[in-house]
Amino acid sequence: MRTVLVVDDEPHIRQVLRGYLESAGHRVLEADSGERALEVLGSDQVDLVLLDVMLPGIDGIETLRRLRTTSDVFVILVTARAEEVDTLVGLAVGADDYVTKPFSPREVAARVAAVLRRDRGAAAPPDESEVIRFPGFVLDLARHEVQVDDAPVELSSLEFDLLAVLAAAPGRVFSRGQLLRQVWGSDWYGDERVVDVHIRSIRARLGDDVSAPRFVATVRGVGYKFVGAAGGAR
Repeated sequence: MRTVLVVDDEPHIRQVLRGYLESAGHRVLEADSGERALEVLGSDQVDLVLLDVMLPGIDGIETLRRLRTTSDVFVILVTARAEEVDTLVGLAVGADDYVTKPFSPREVAARVAAVLRRDRGAAAPPDESEVIRFPGFVLDLARHEVQVDDAPVELSSLEFDLLAVLAAAPGRVFSRGQLLRQVWGSDWYGDERVVDVHIRSIRARLGDDVSAPRFVATVRGVGYKFVGAAGGAR
């Protein structure tokens, strides 16, 4: 049984989501504000948070920022706004996926199940004993660490998995769909732009220049590839 925290200031929405998630076999906790959500997360073991963006007090984006300073729990943003900026900003600070209102509770339950399966081997980095090395770049799978120019780089769990898939096959071009299947899981469905947002975040953390990439390059119309210098070794 996995524990899901539903954070929404509308009791009806919490009630509907609770019903679907409990029917799917999850334990469900509730919070009606960002402040209350952080309290619950500090006192209970939670596997995934369904986090509404528009909350009283501190909003969902700020709640997520604060949460990410102490936890790598899975987070799915829920927003009533159609504007892309809200969801993209949320993903950039560490959300794993998003859904927009109005939504189908059945779809939300399916998204929850897909995200939760990520820590059951959905991601596909290579043998954990390997260390992937390129000039100025080291990715240690066993230690879950990345260094650029001998300096440690902080990545979320999802960002690390995404970078590991790319770095393990330098020069190979991955489509967004391939990356979604390997990192998010084979049964994931949703907006493929989630890949773009996480790639953007990875580049920022690595100090990579999109116009002259040292590590992750865009292949226009196709996807992304790792471009470590020739001669890199594991």
